[in-house]
Amino acid sequence: MKFVSGGGSYHVEIEGSGFPLILLHGFTGDRSTWDPFIPCWKSEYMLISIDIAGHGDTVMPASEESYTVTAAARMIHELMESLQIPKADLLGYSMGGRLALSFAALYPGKVRKLILESASPGLETAEERKNRRNQDERLGEYIKENGIEAFVDYWENIPLFKTQKMLPADVQMQIREQRLQNSPEGLEFSLRGMGTGAQPSWWGKLPHIKADTLLVTGSEDIKFCTLAERMSKLIPVCQWETVFGAGHAIHVEEPEKFGTIVSEFLQKL
Repeated sequence: MKFVSGGGSYHVEIEGSGFPLILLHGFTGDRSTWDPFIPCWKSEYMLISIDIAGHGDTVMPASEESYTVTAAARMIHELMESLQIPKADLLGYSMGGRLALSFAALYPGKVRKLILESASPGLETAEERKNRRNQDERLGEYIKENGIEAFVDYWENIPLFKTQKMLPADVQMQIREQRLQNSPEGLEFSLRGMGTGAQPSWWGKLPHIKADTLLVTGSEDIKFCTLAERMSKLIPVCQWETVFGAGHAIHVEEPEKFGTIVSEFLQKL
């Protein structure tokens, strides 16, 4: 279905029945990120998969304001209102995790359970955010000047994804082909509007998160393990699971373990 919000047309897919579970992909991903898990989860949950602004089949106006994390959180709130959903569970990976956490910070009464895979509350100081915005601006310019294929060549070789080099060749190719489906303009605006540097810092909001929260990290992703350790001490009701041998994208590298961890958490009373 198409859902209109903030001048954009968001692509949303809904499958299954039960308590609503909103699924939010990472940067360069799309709703298909969650396809391997849908057959297992749809018998228990209403799965709501969203193409975030700048990705997949969502079409947005060319303005950075349309791509901000607060605009994306507002869209989720409007979507829930439209579907008459008073409260939902949220699962987000990386950028999608930052969006899920942003939604929980802005609309705390709307989230029952919050699952954050390799996510952060943002950067704590204005100087850090400024430096990251500058970095994201340069990366956005790189996409504009060199095109999507050159960018994907660069992106799949950054240190954050080094453990994915151990995946079977066909899986790596599948990930690459999906990334190439995104538009260069969409990714550029996503970096500018929804990058870590543009996002507000939610560190001060963590003690006020009302949702039962699960943090999932890979043991090889040291940066996000460190962030999760800090976050787990600040969020009132929080469980932290680390998957041994996995990197940033646990759902890709260890899908069975990831699916089990998520399912058990969702079923926990």
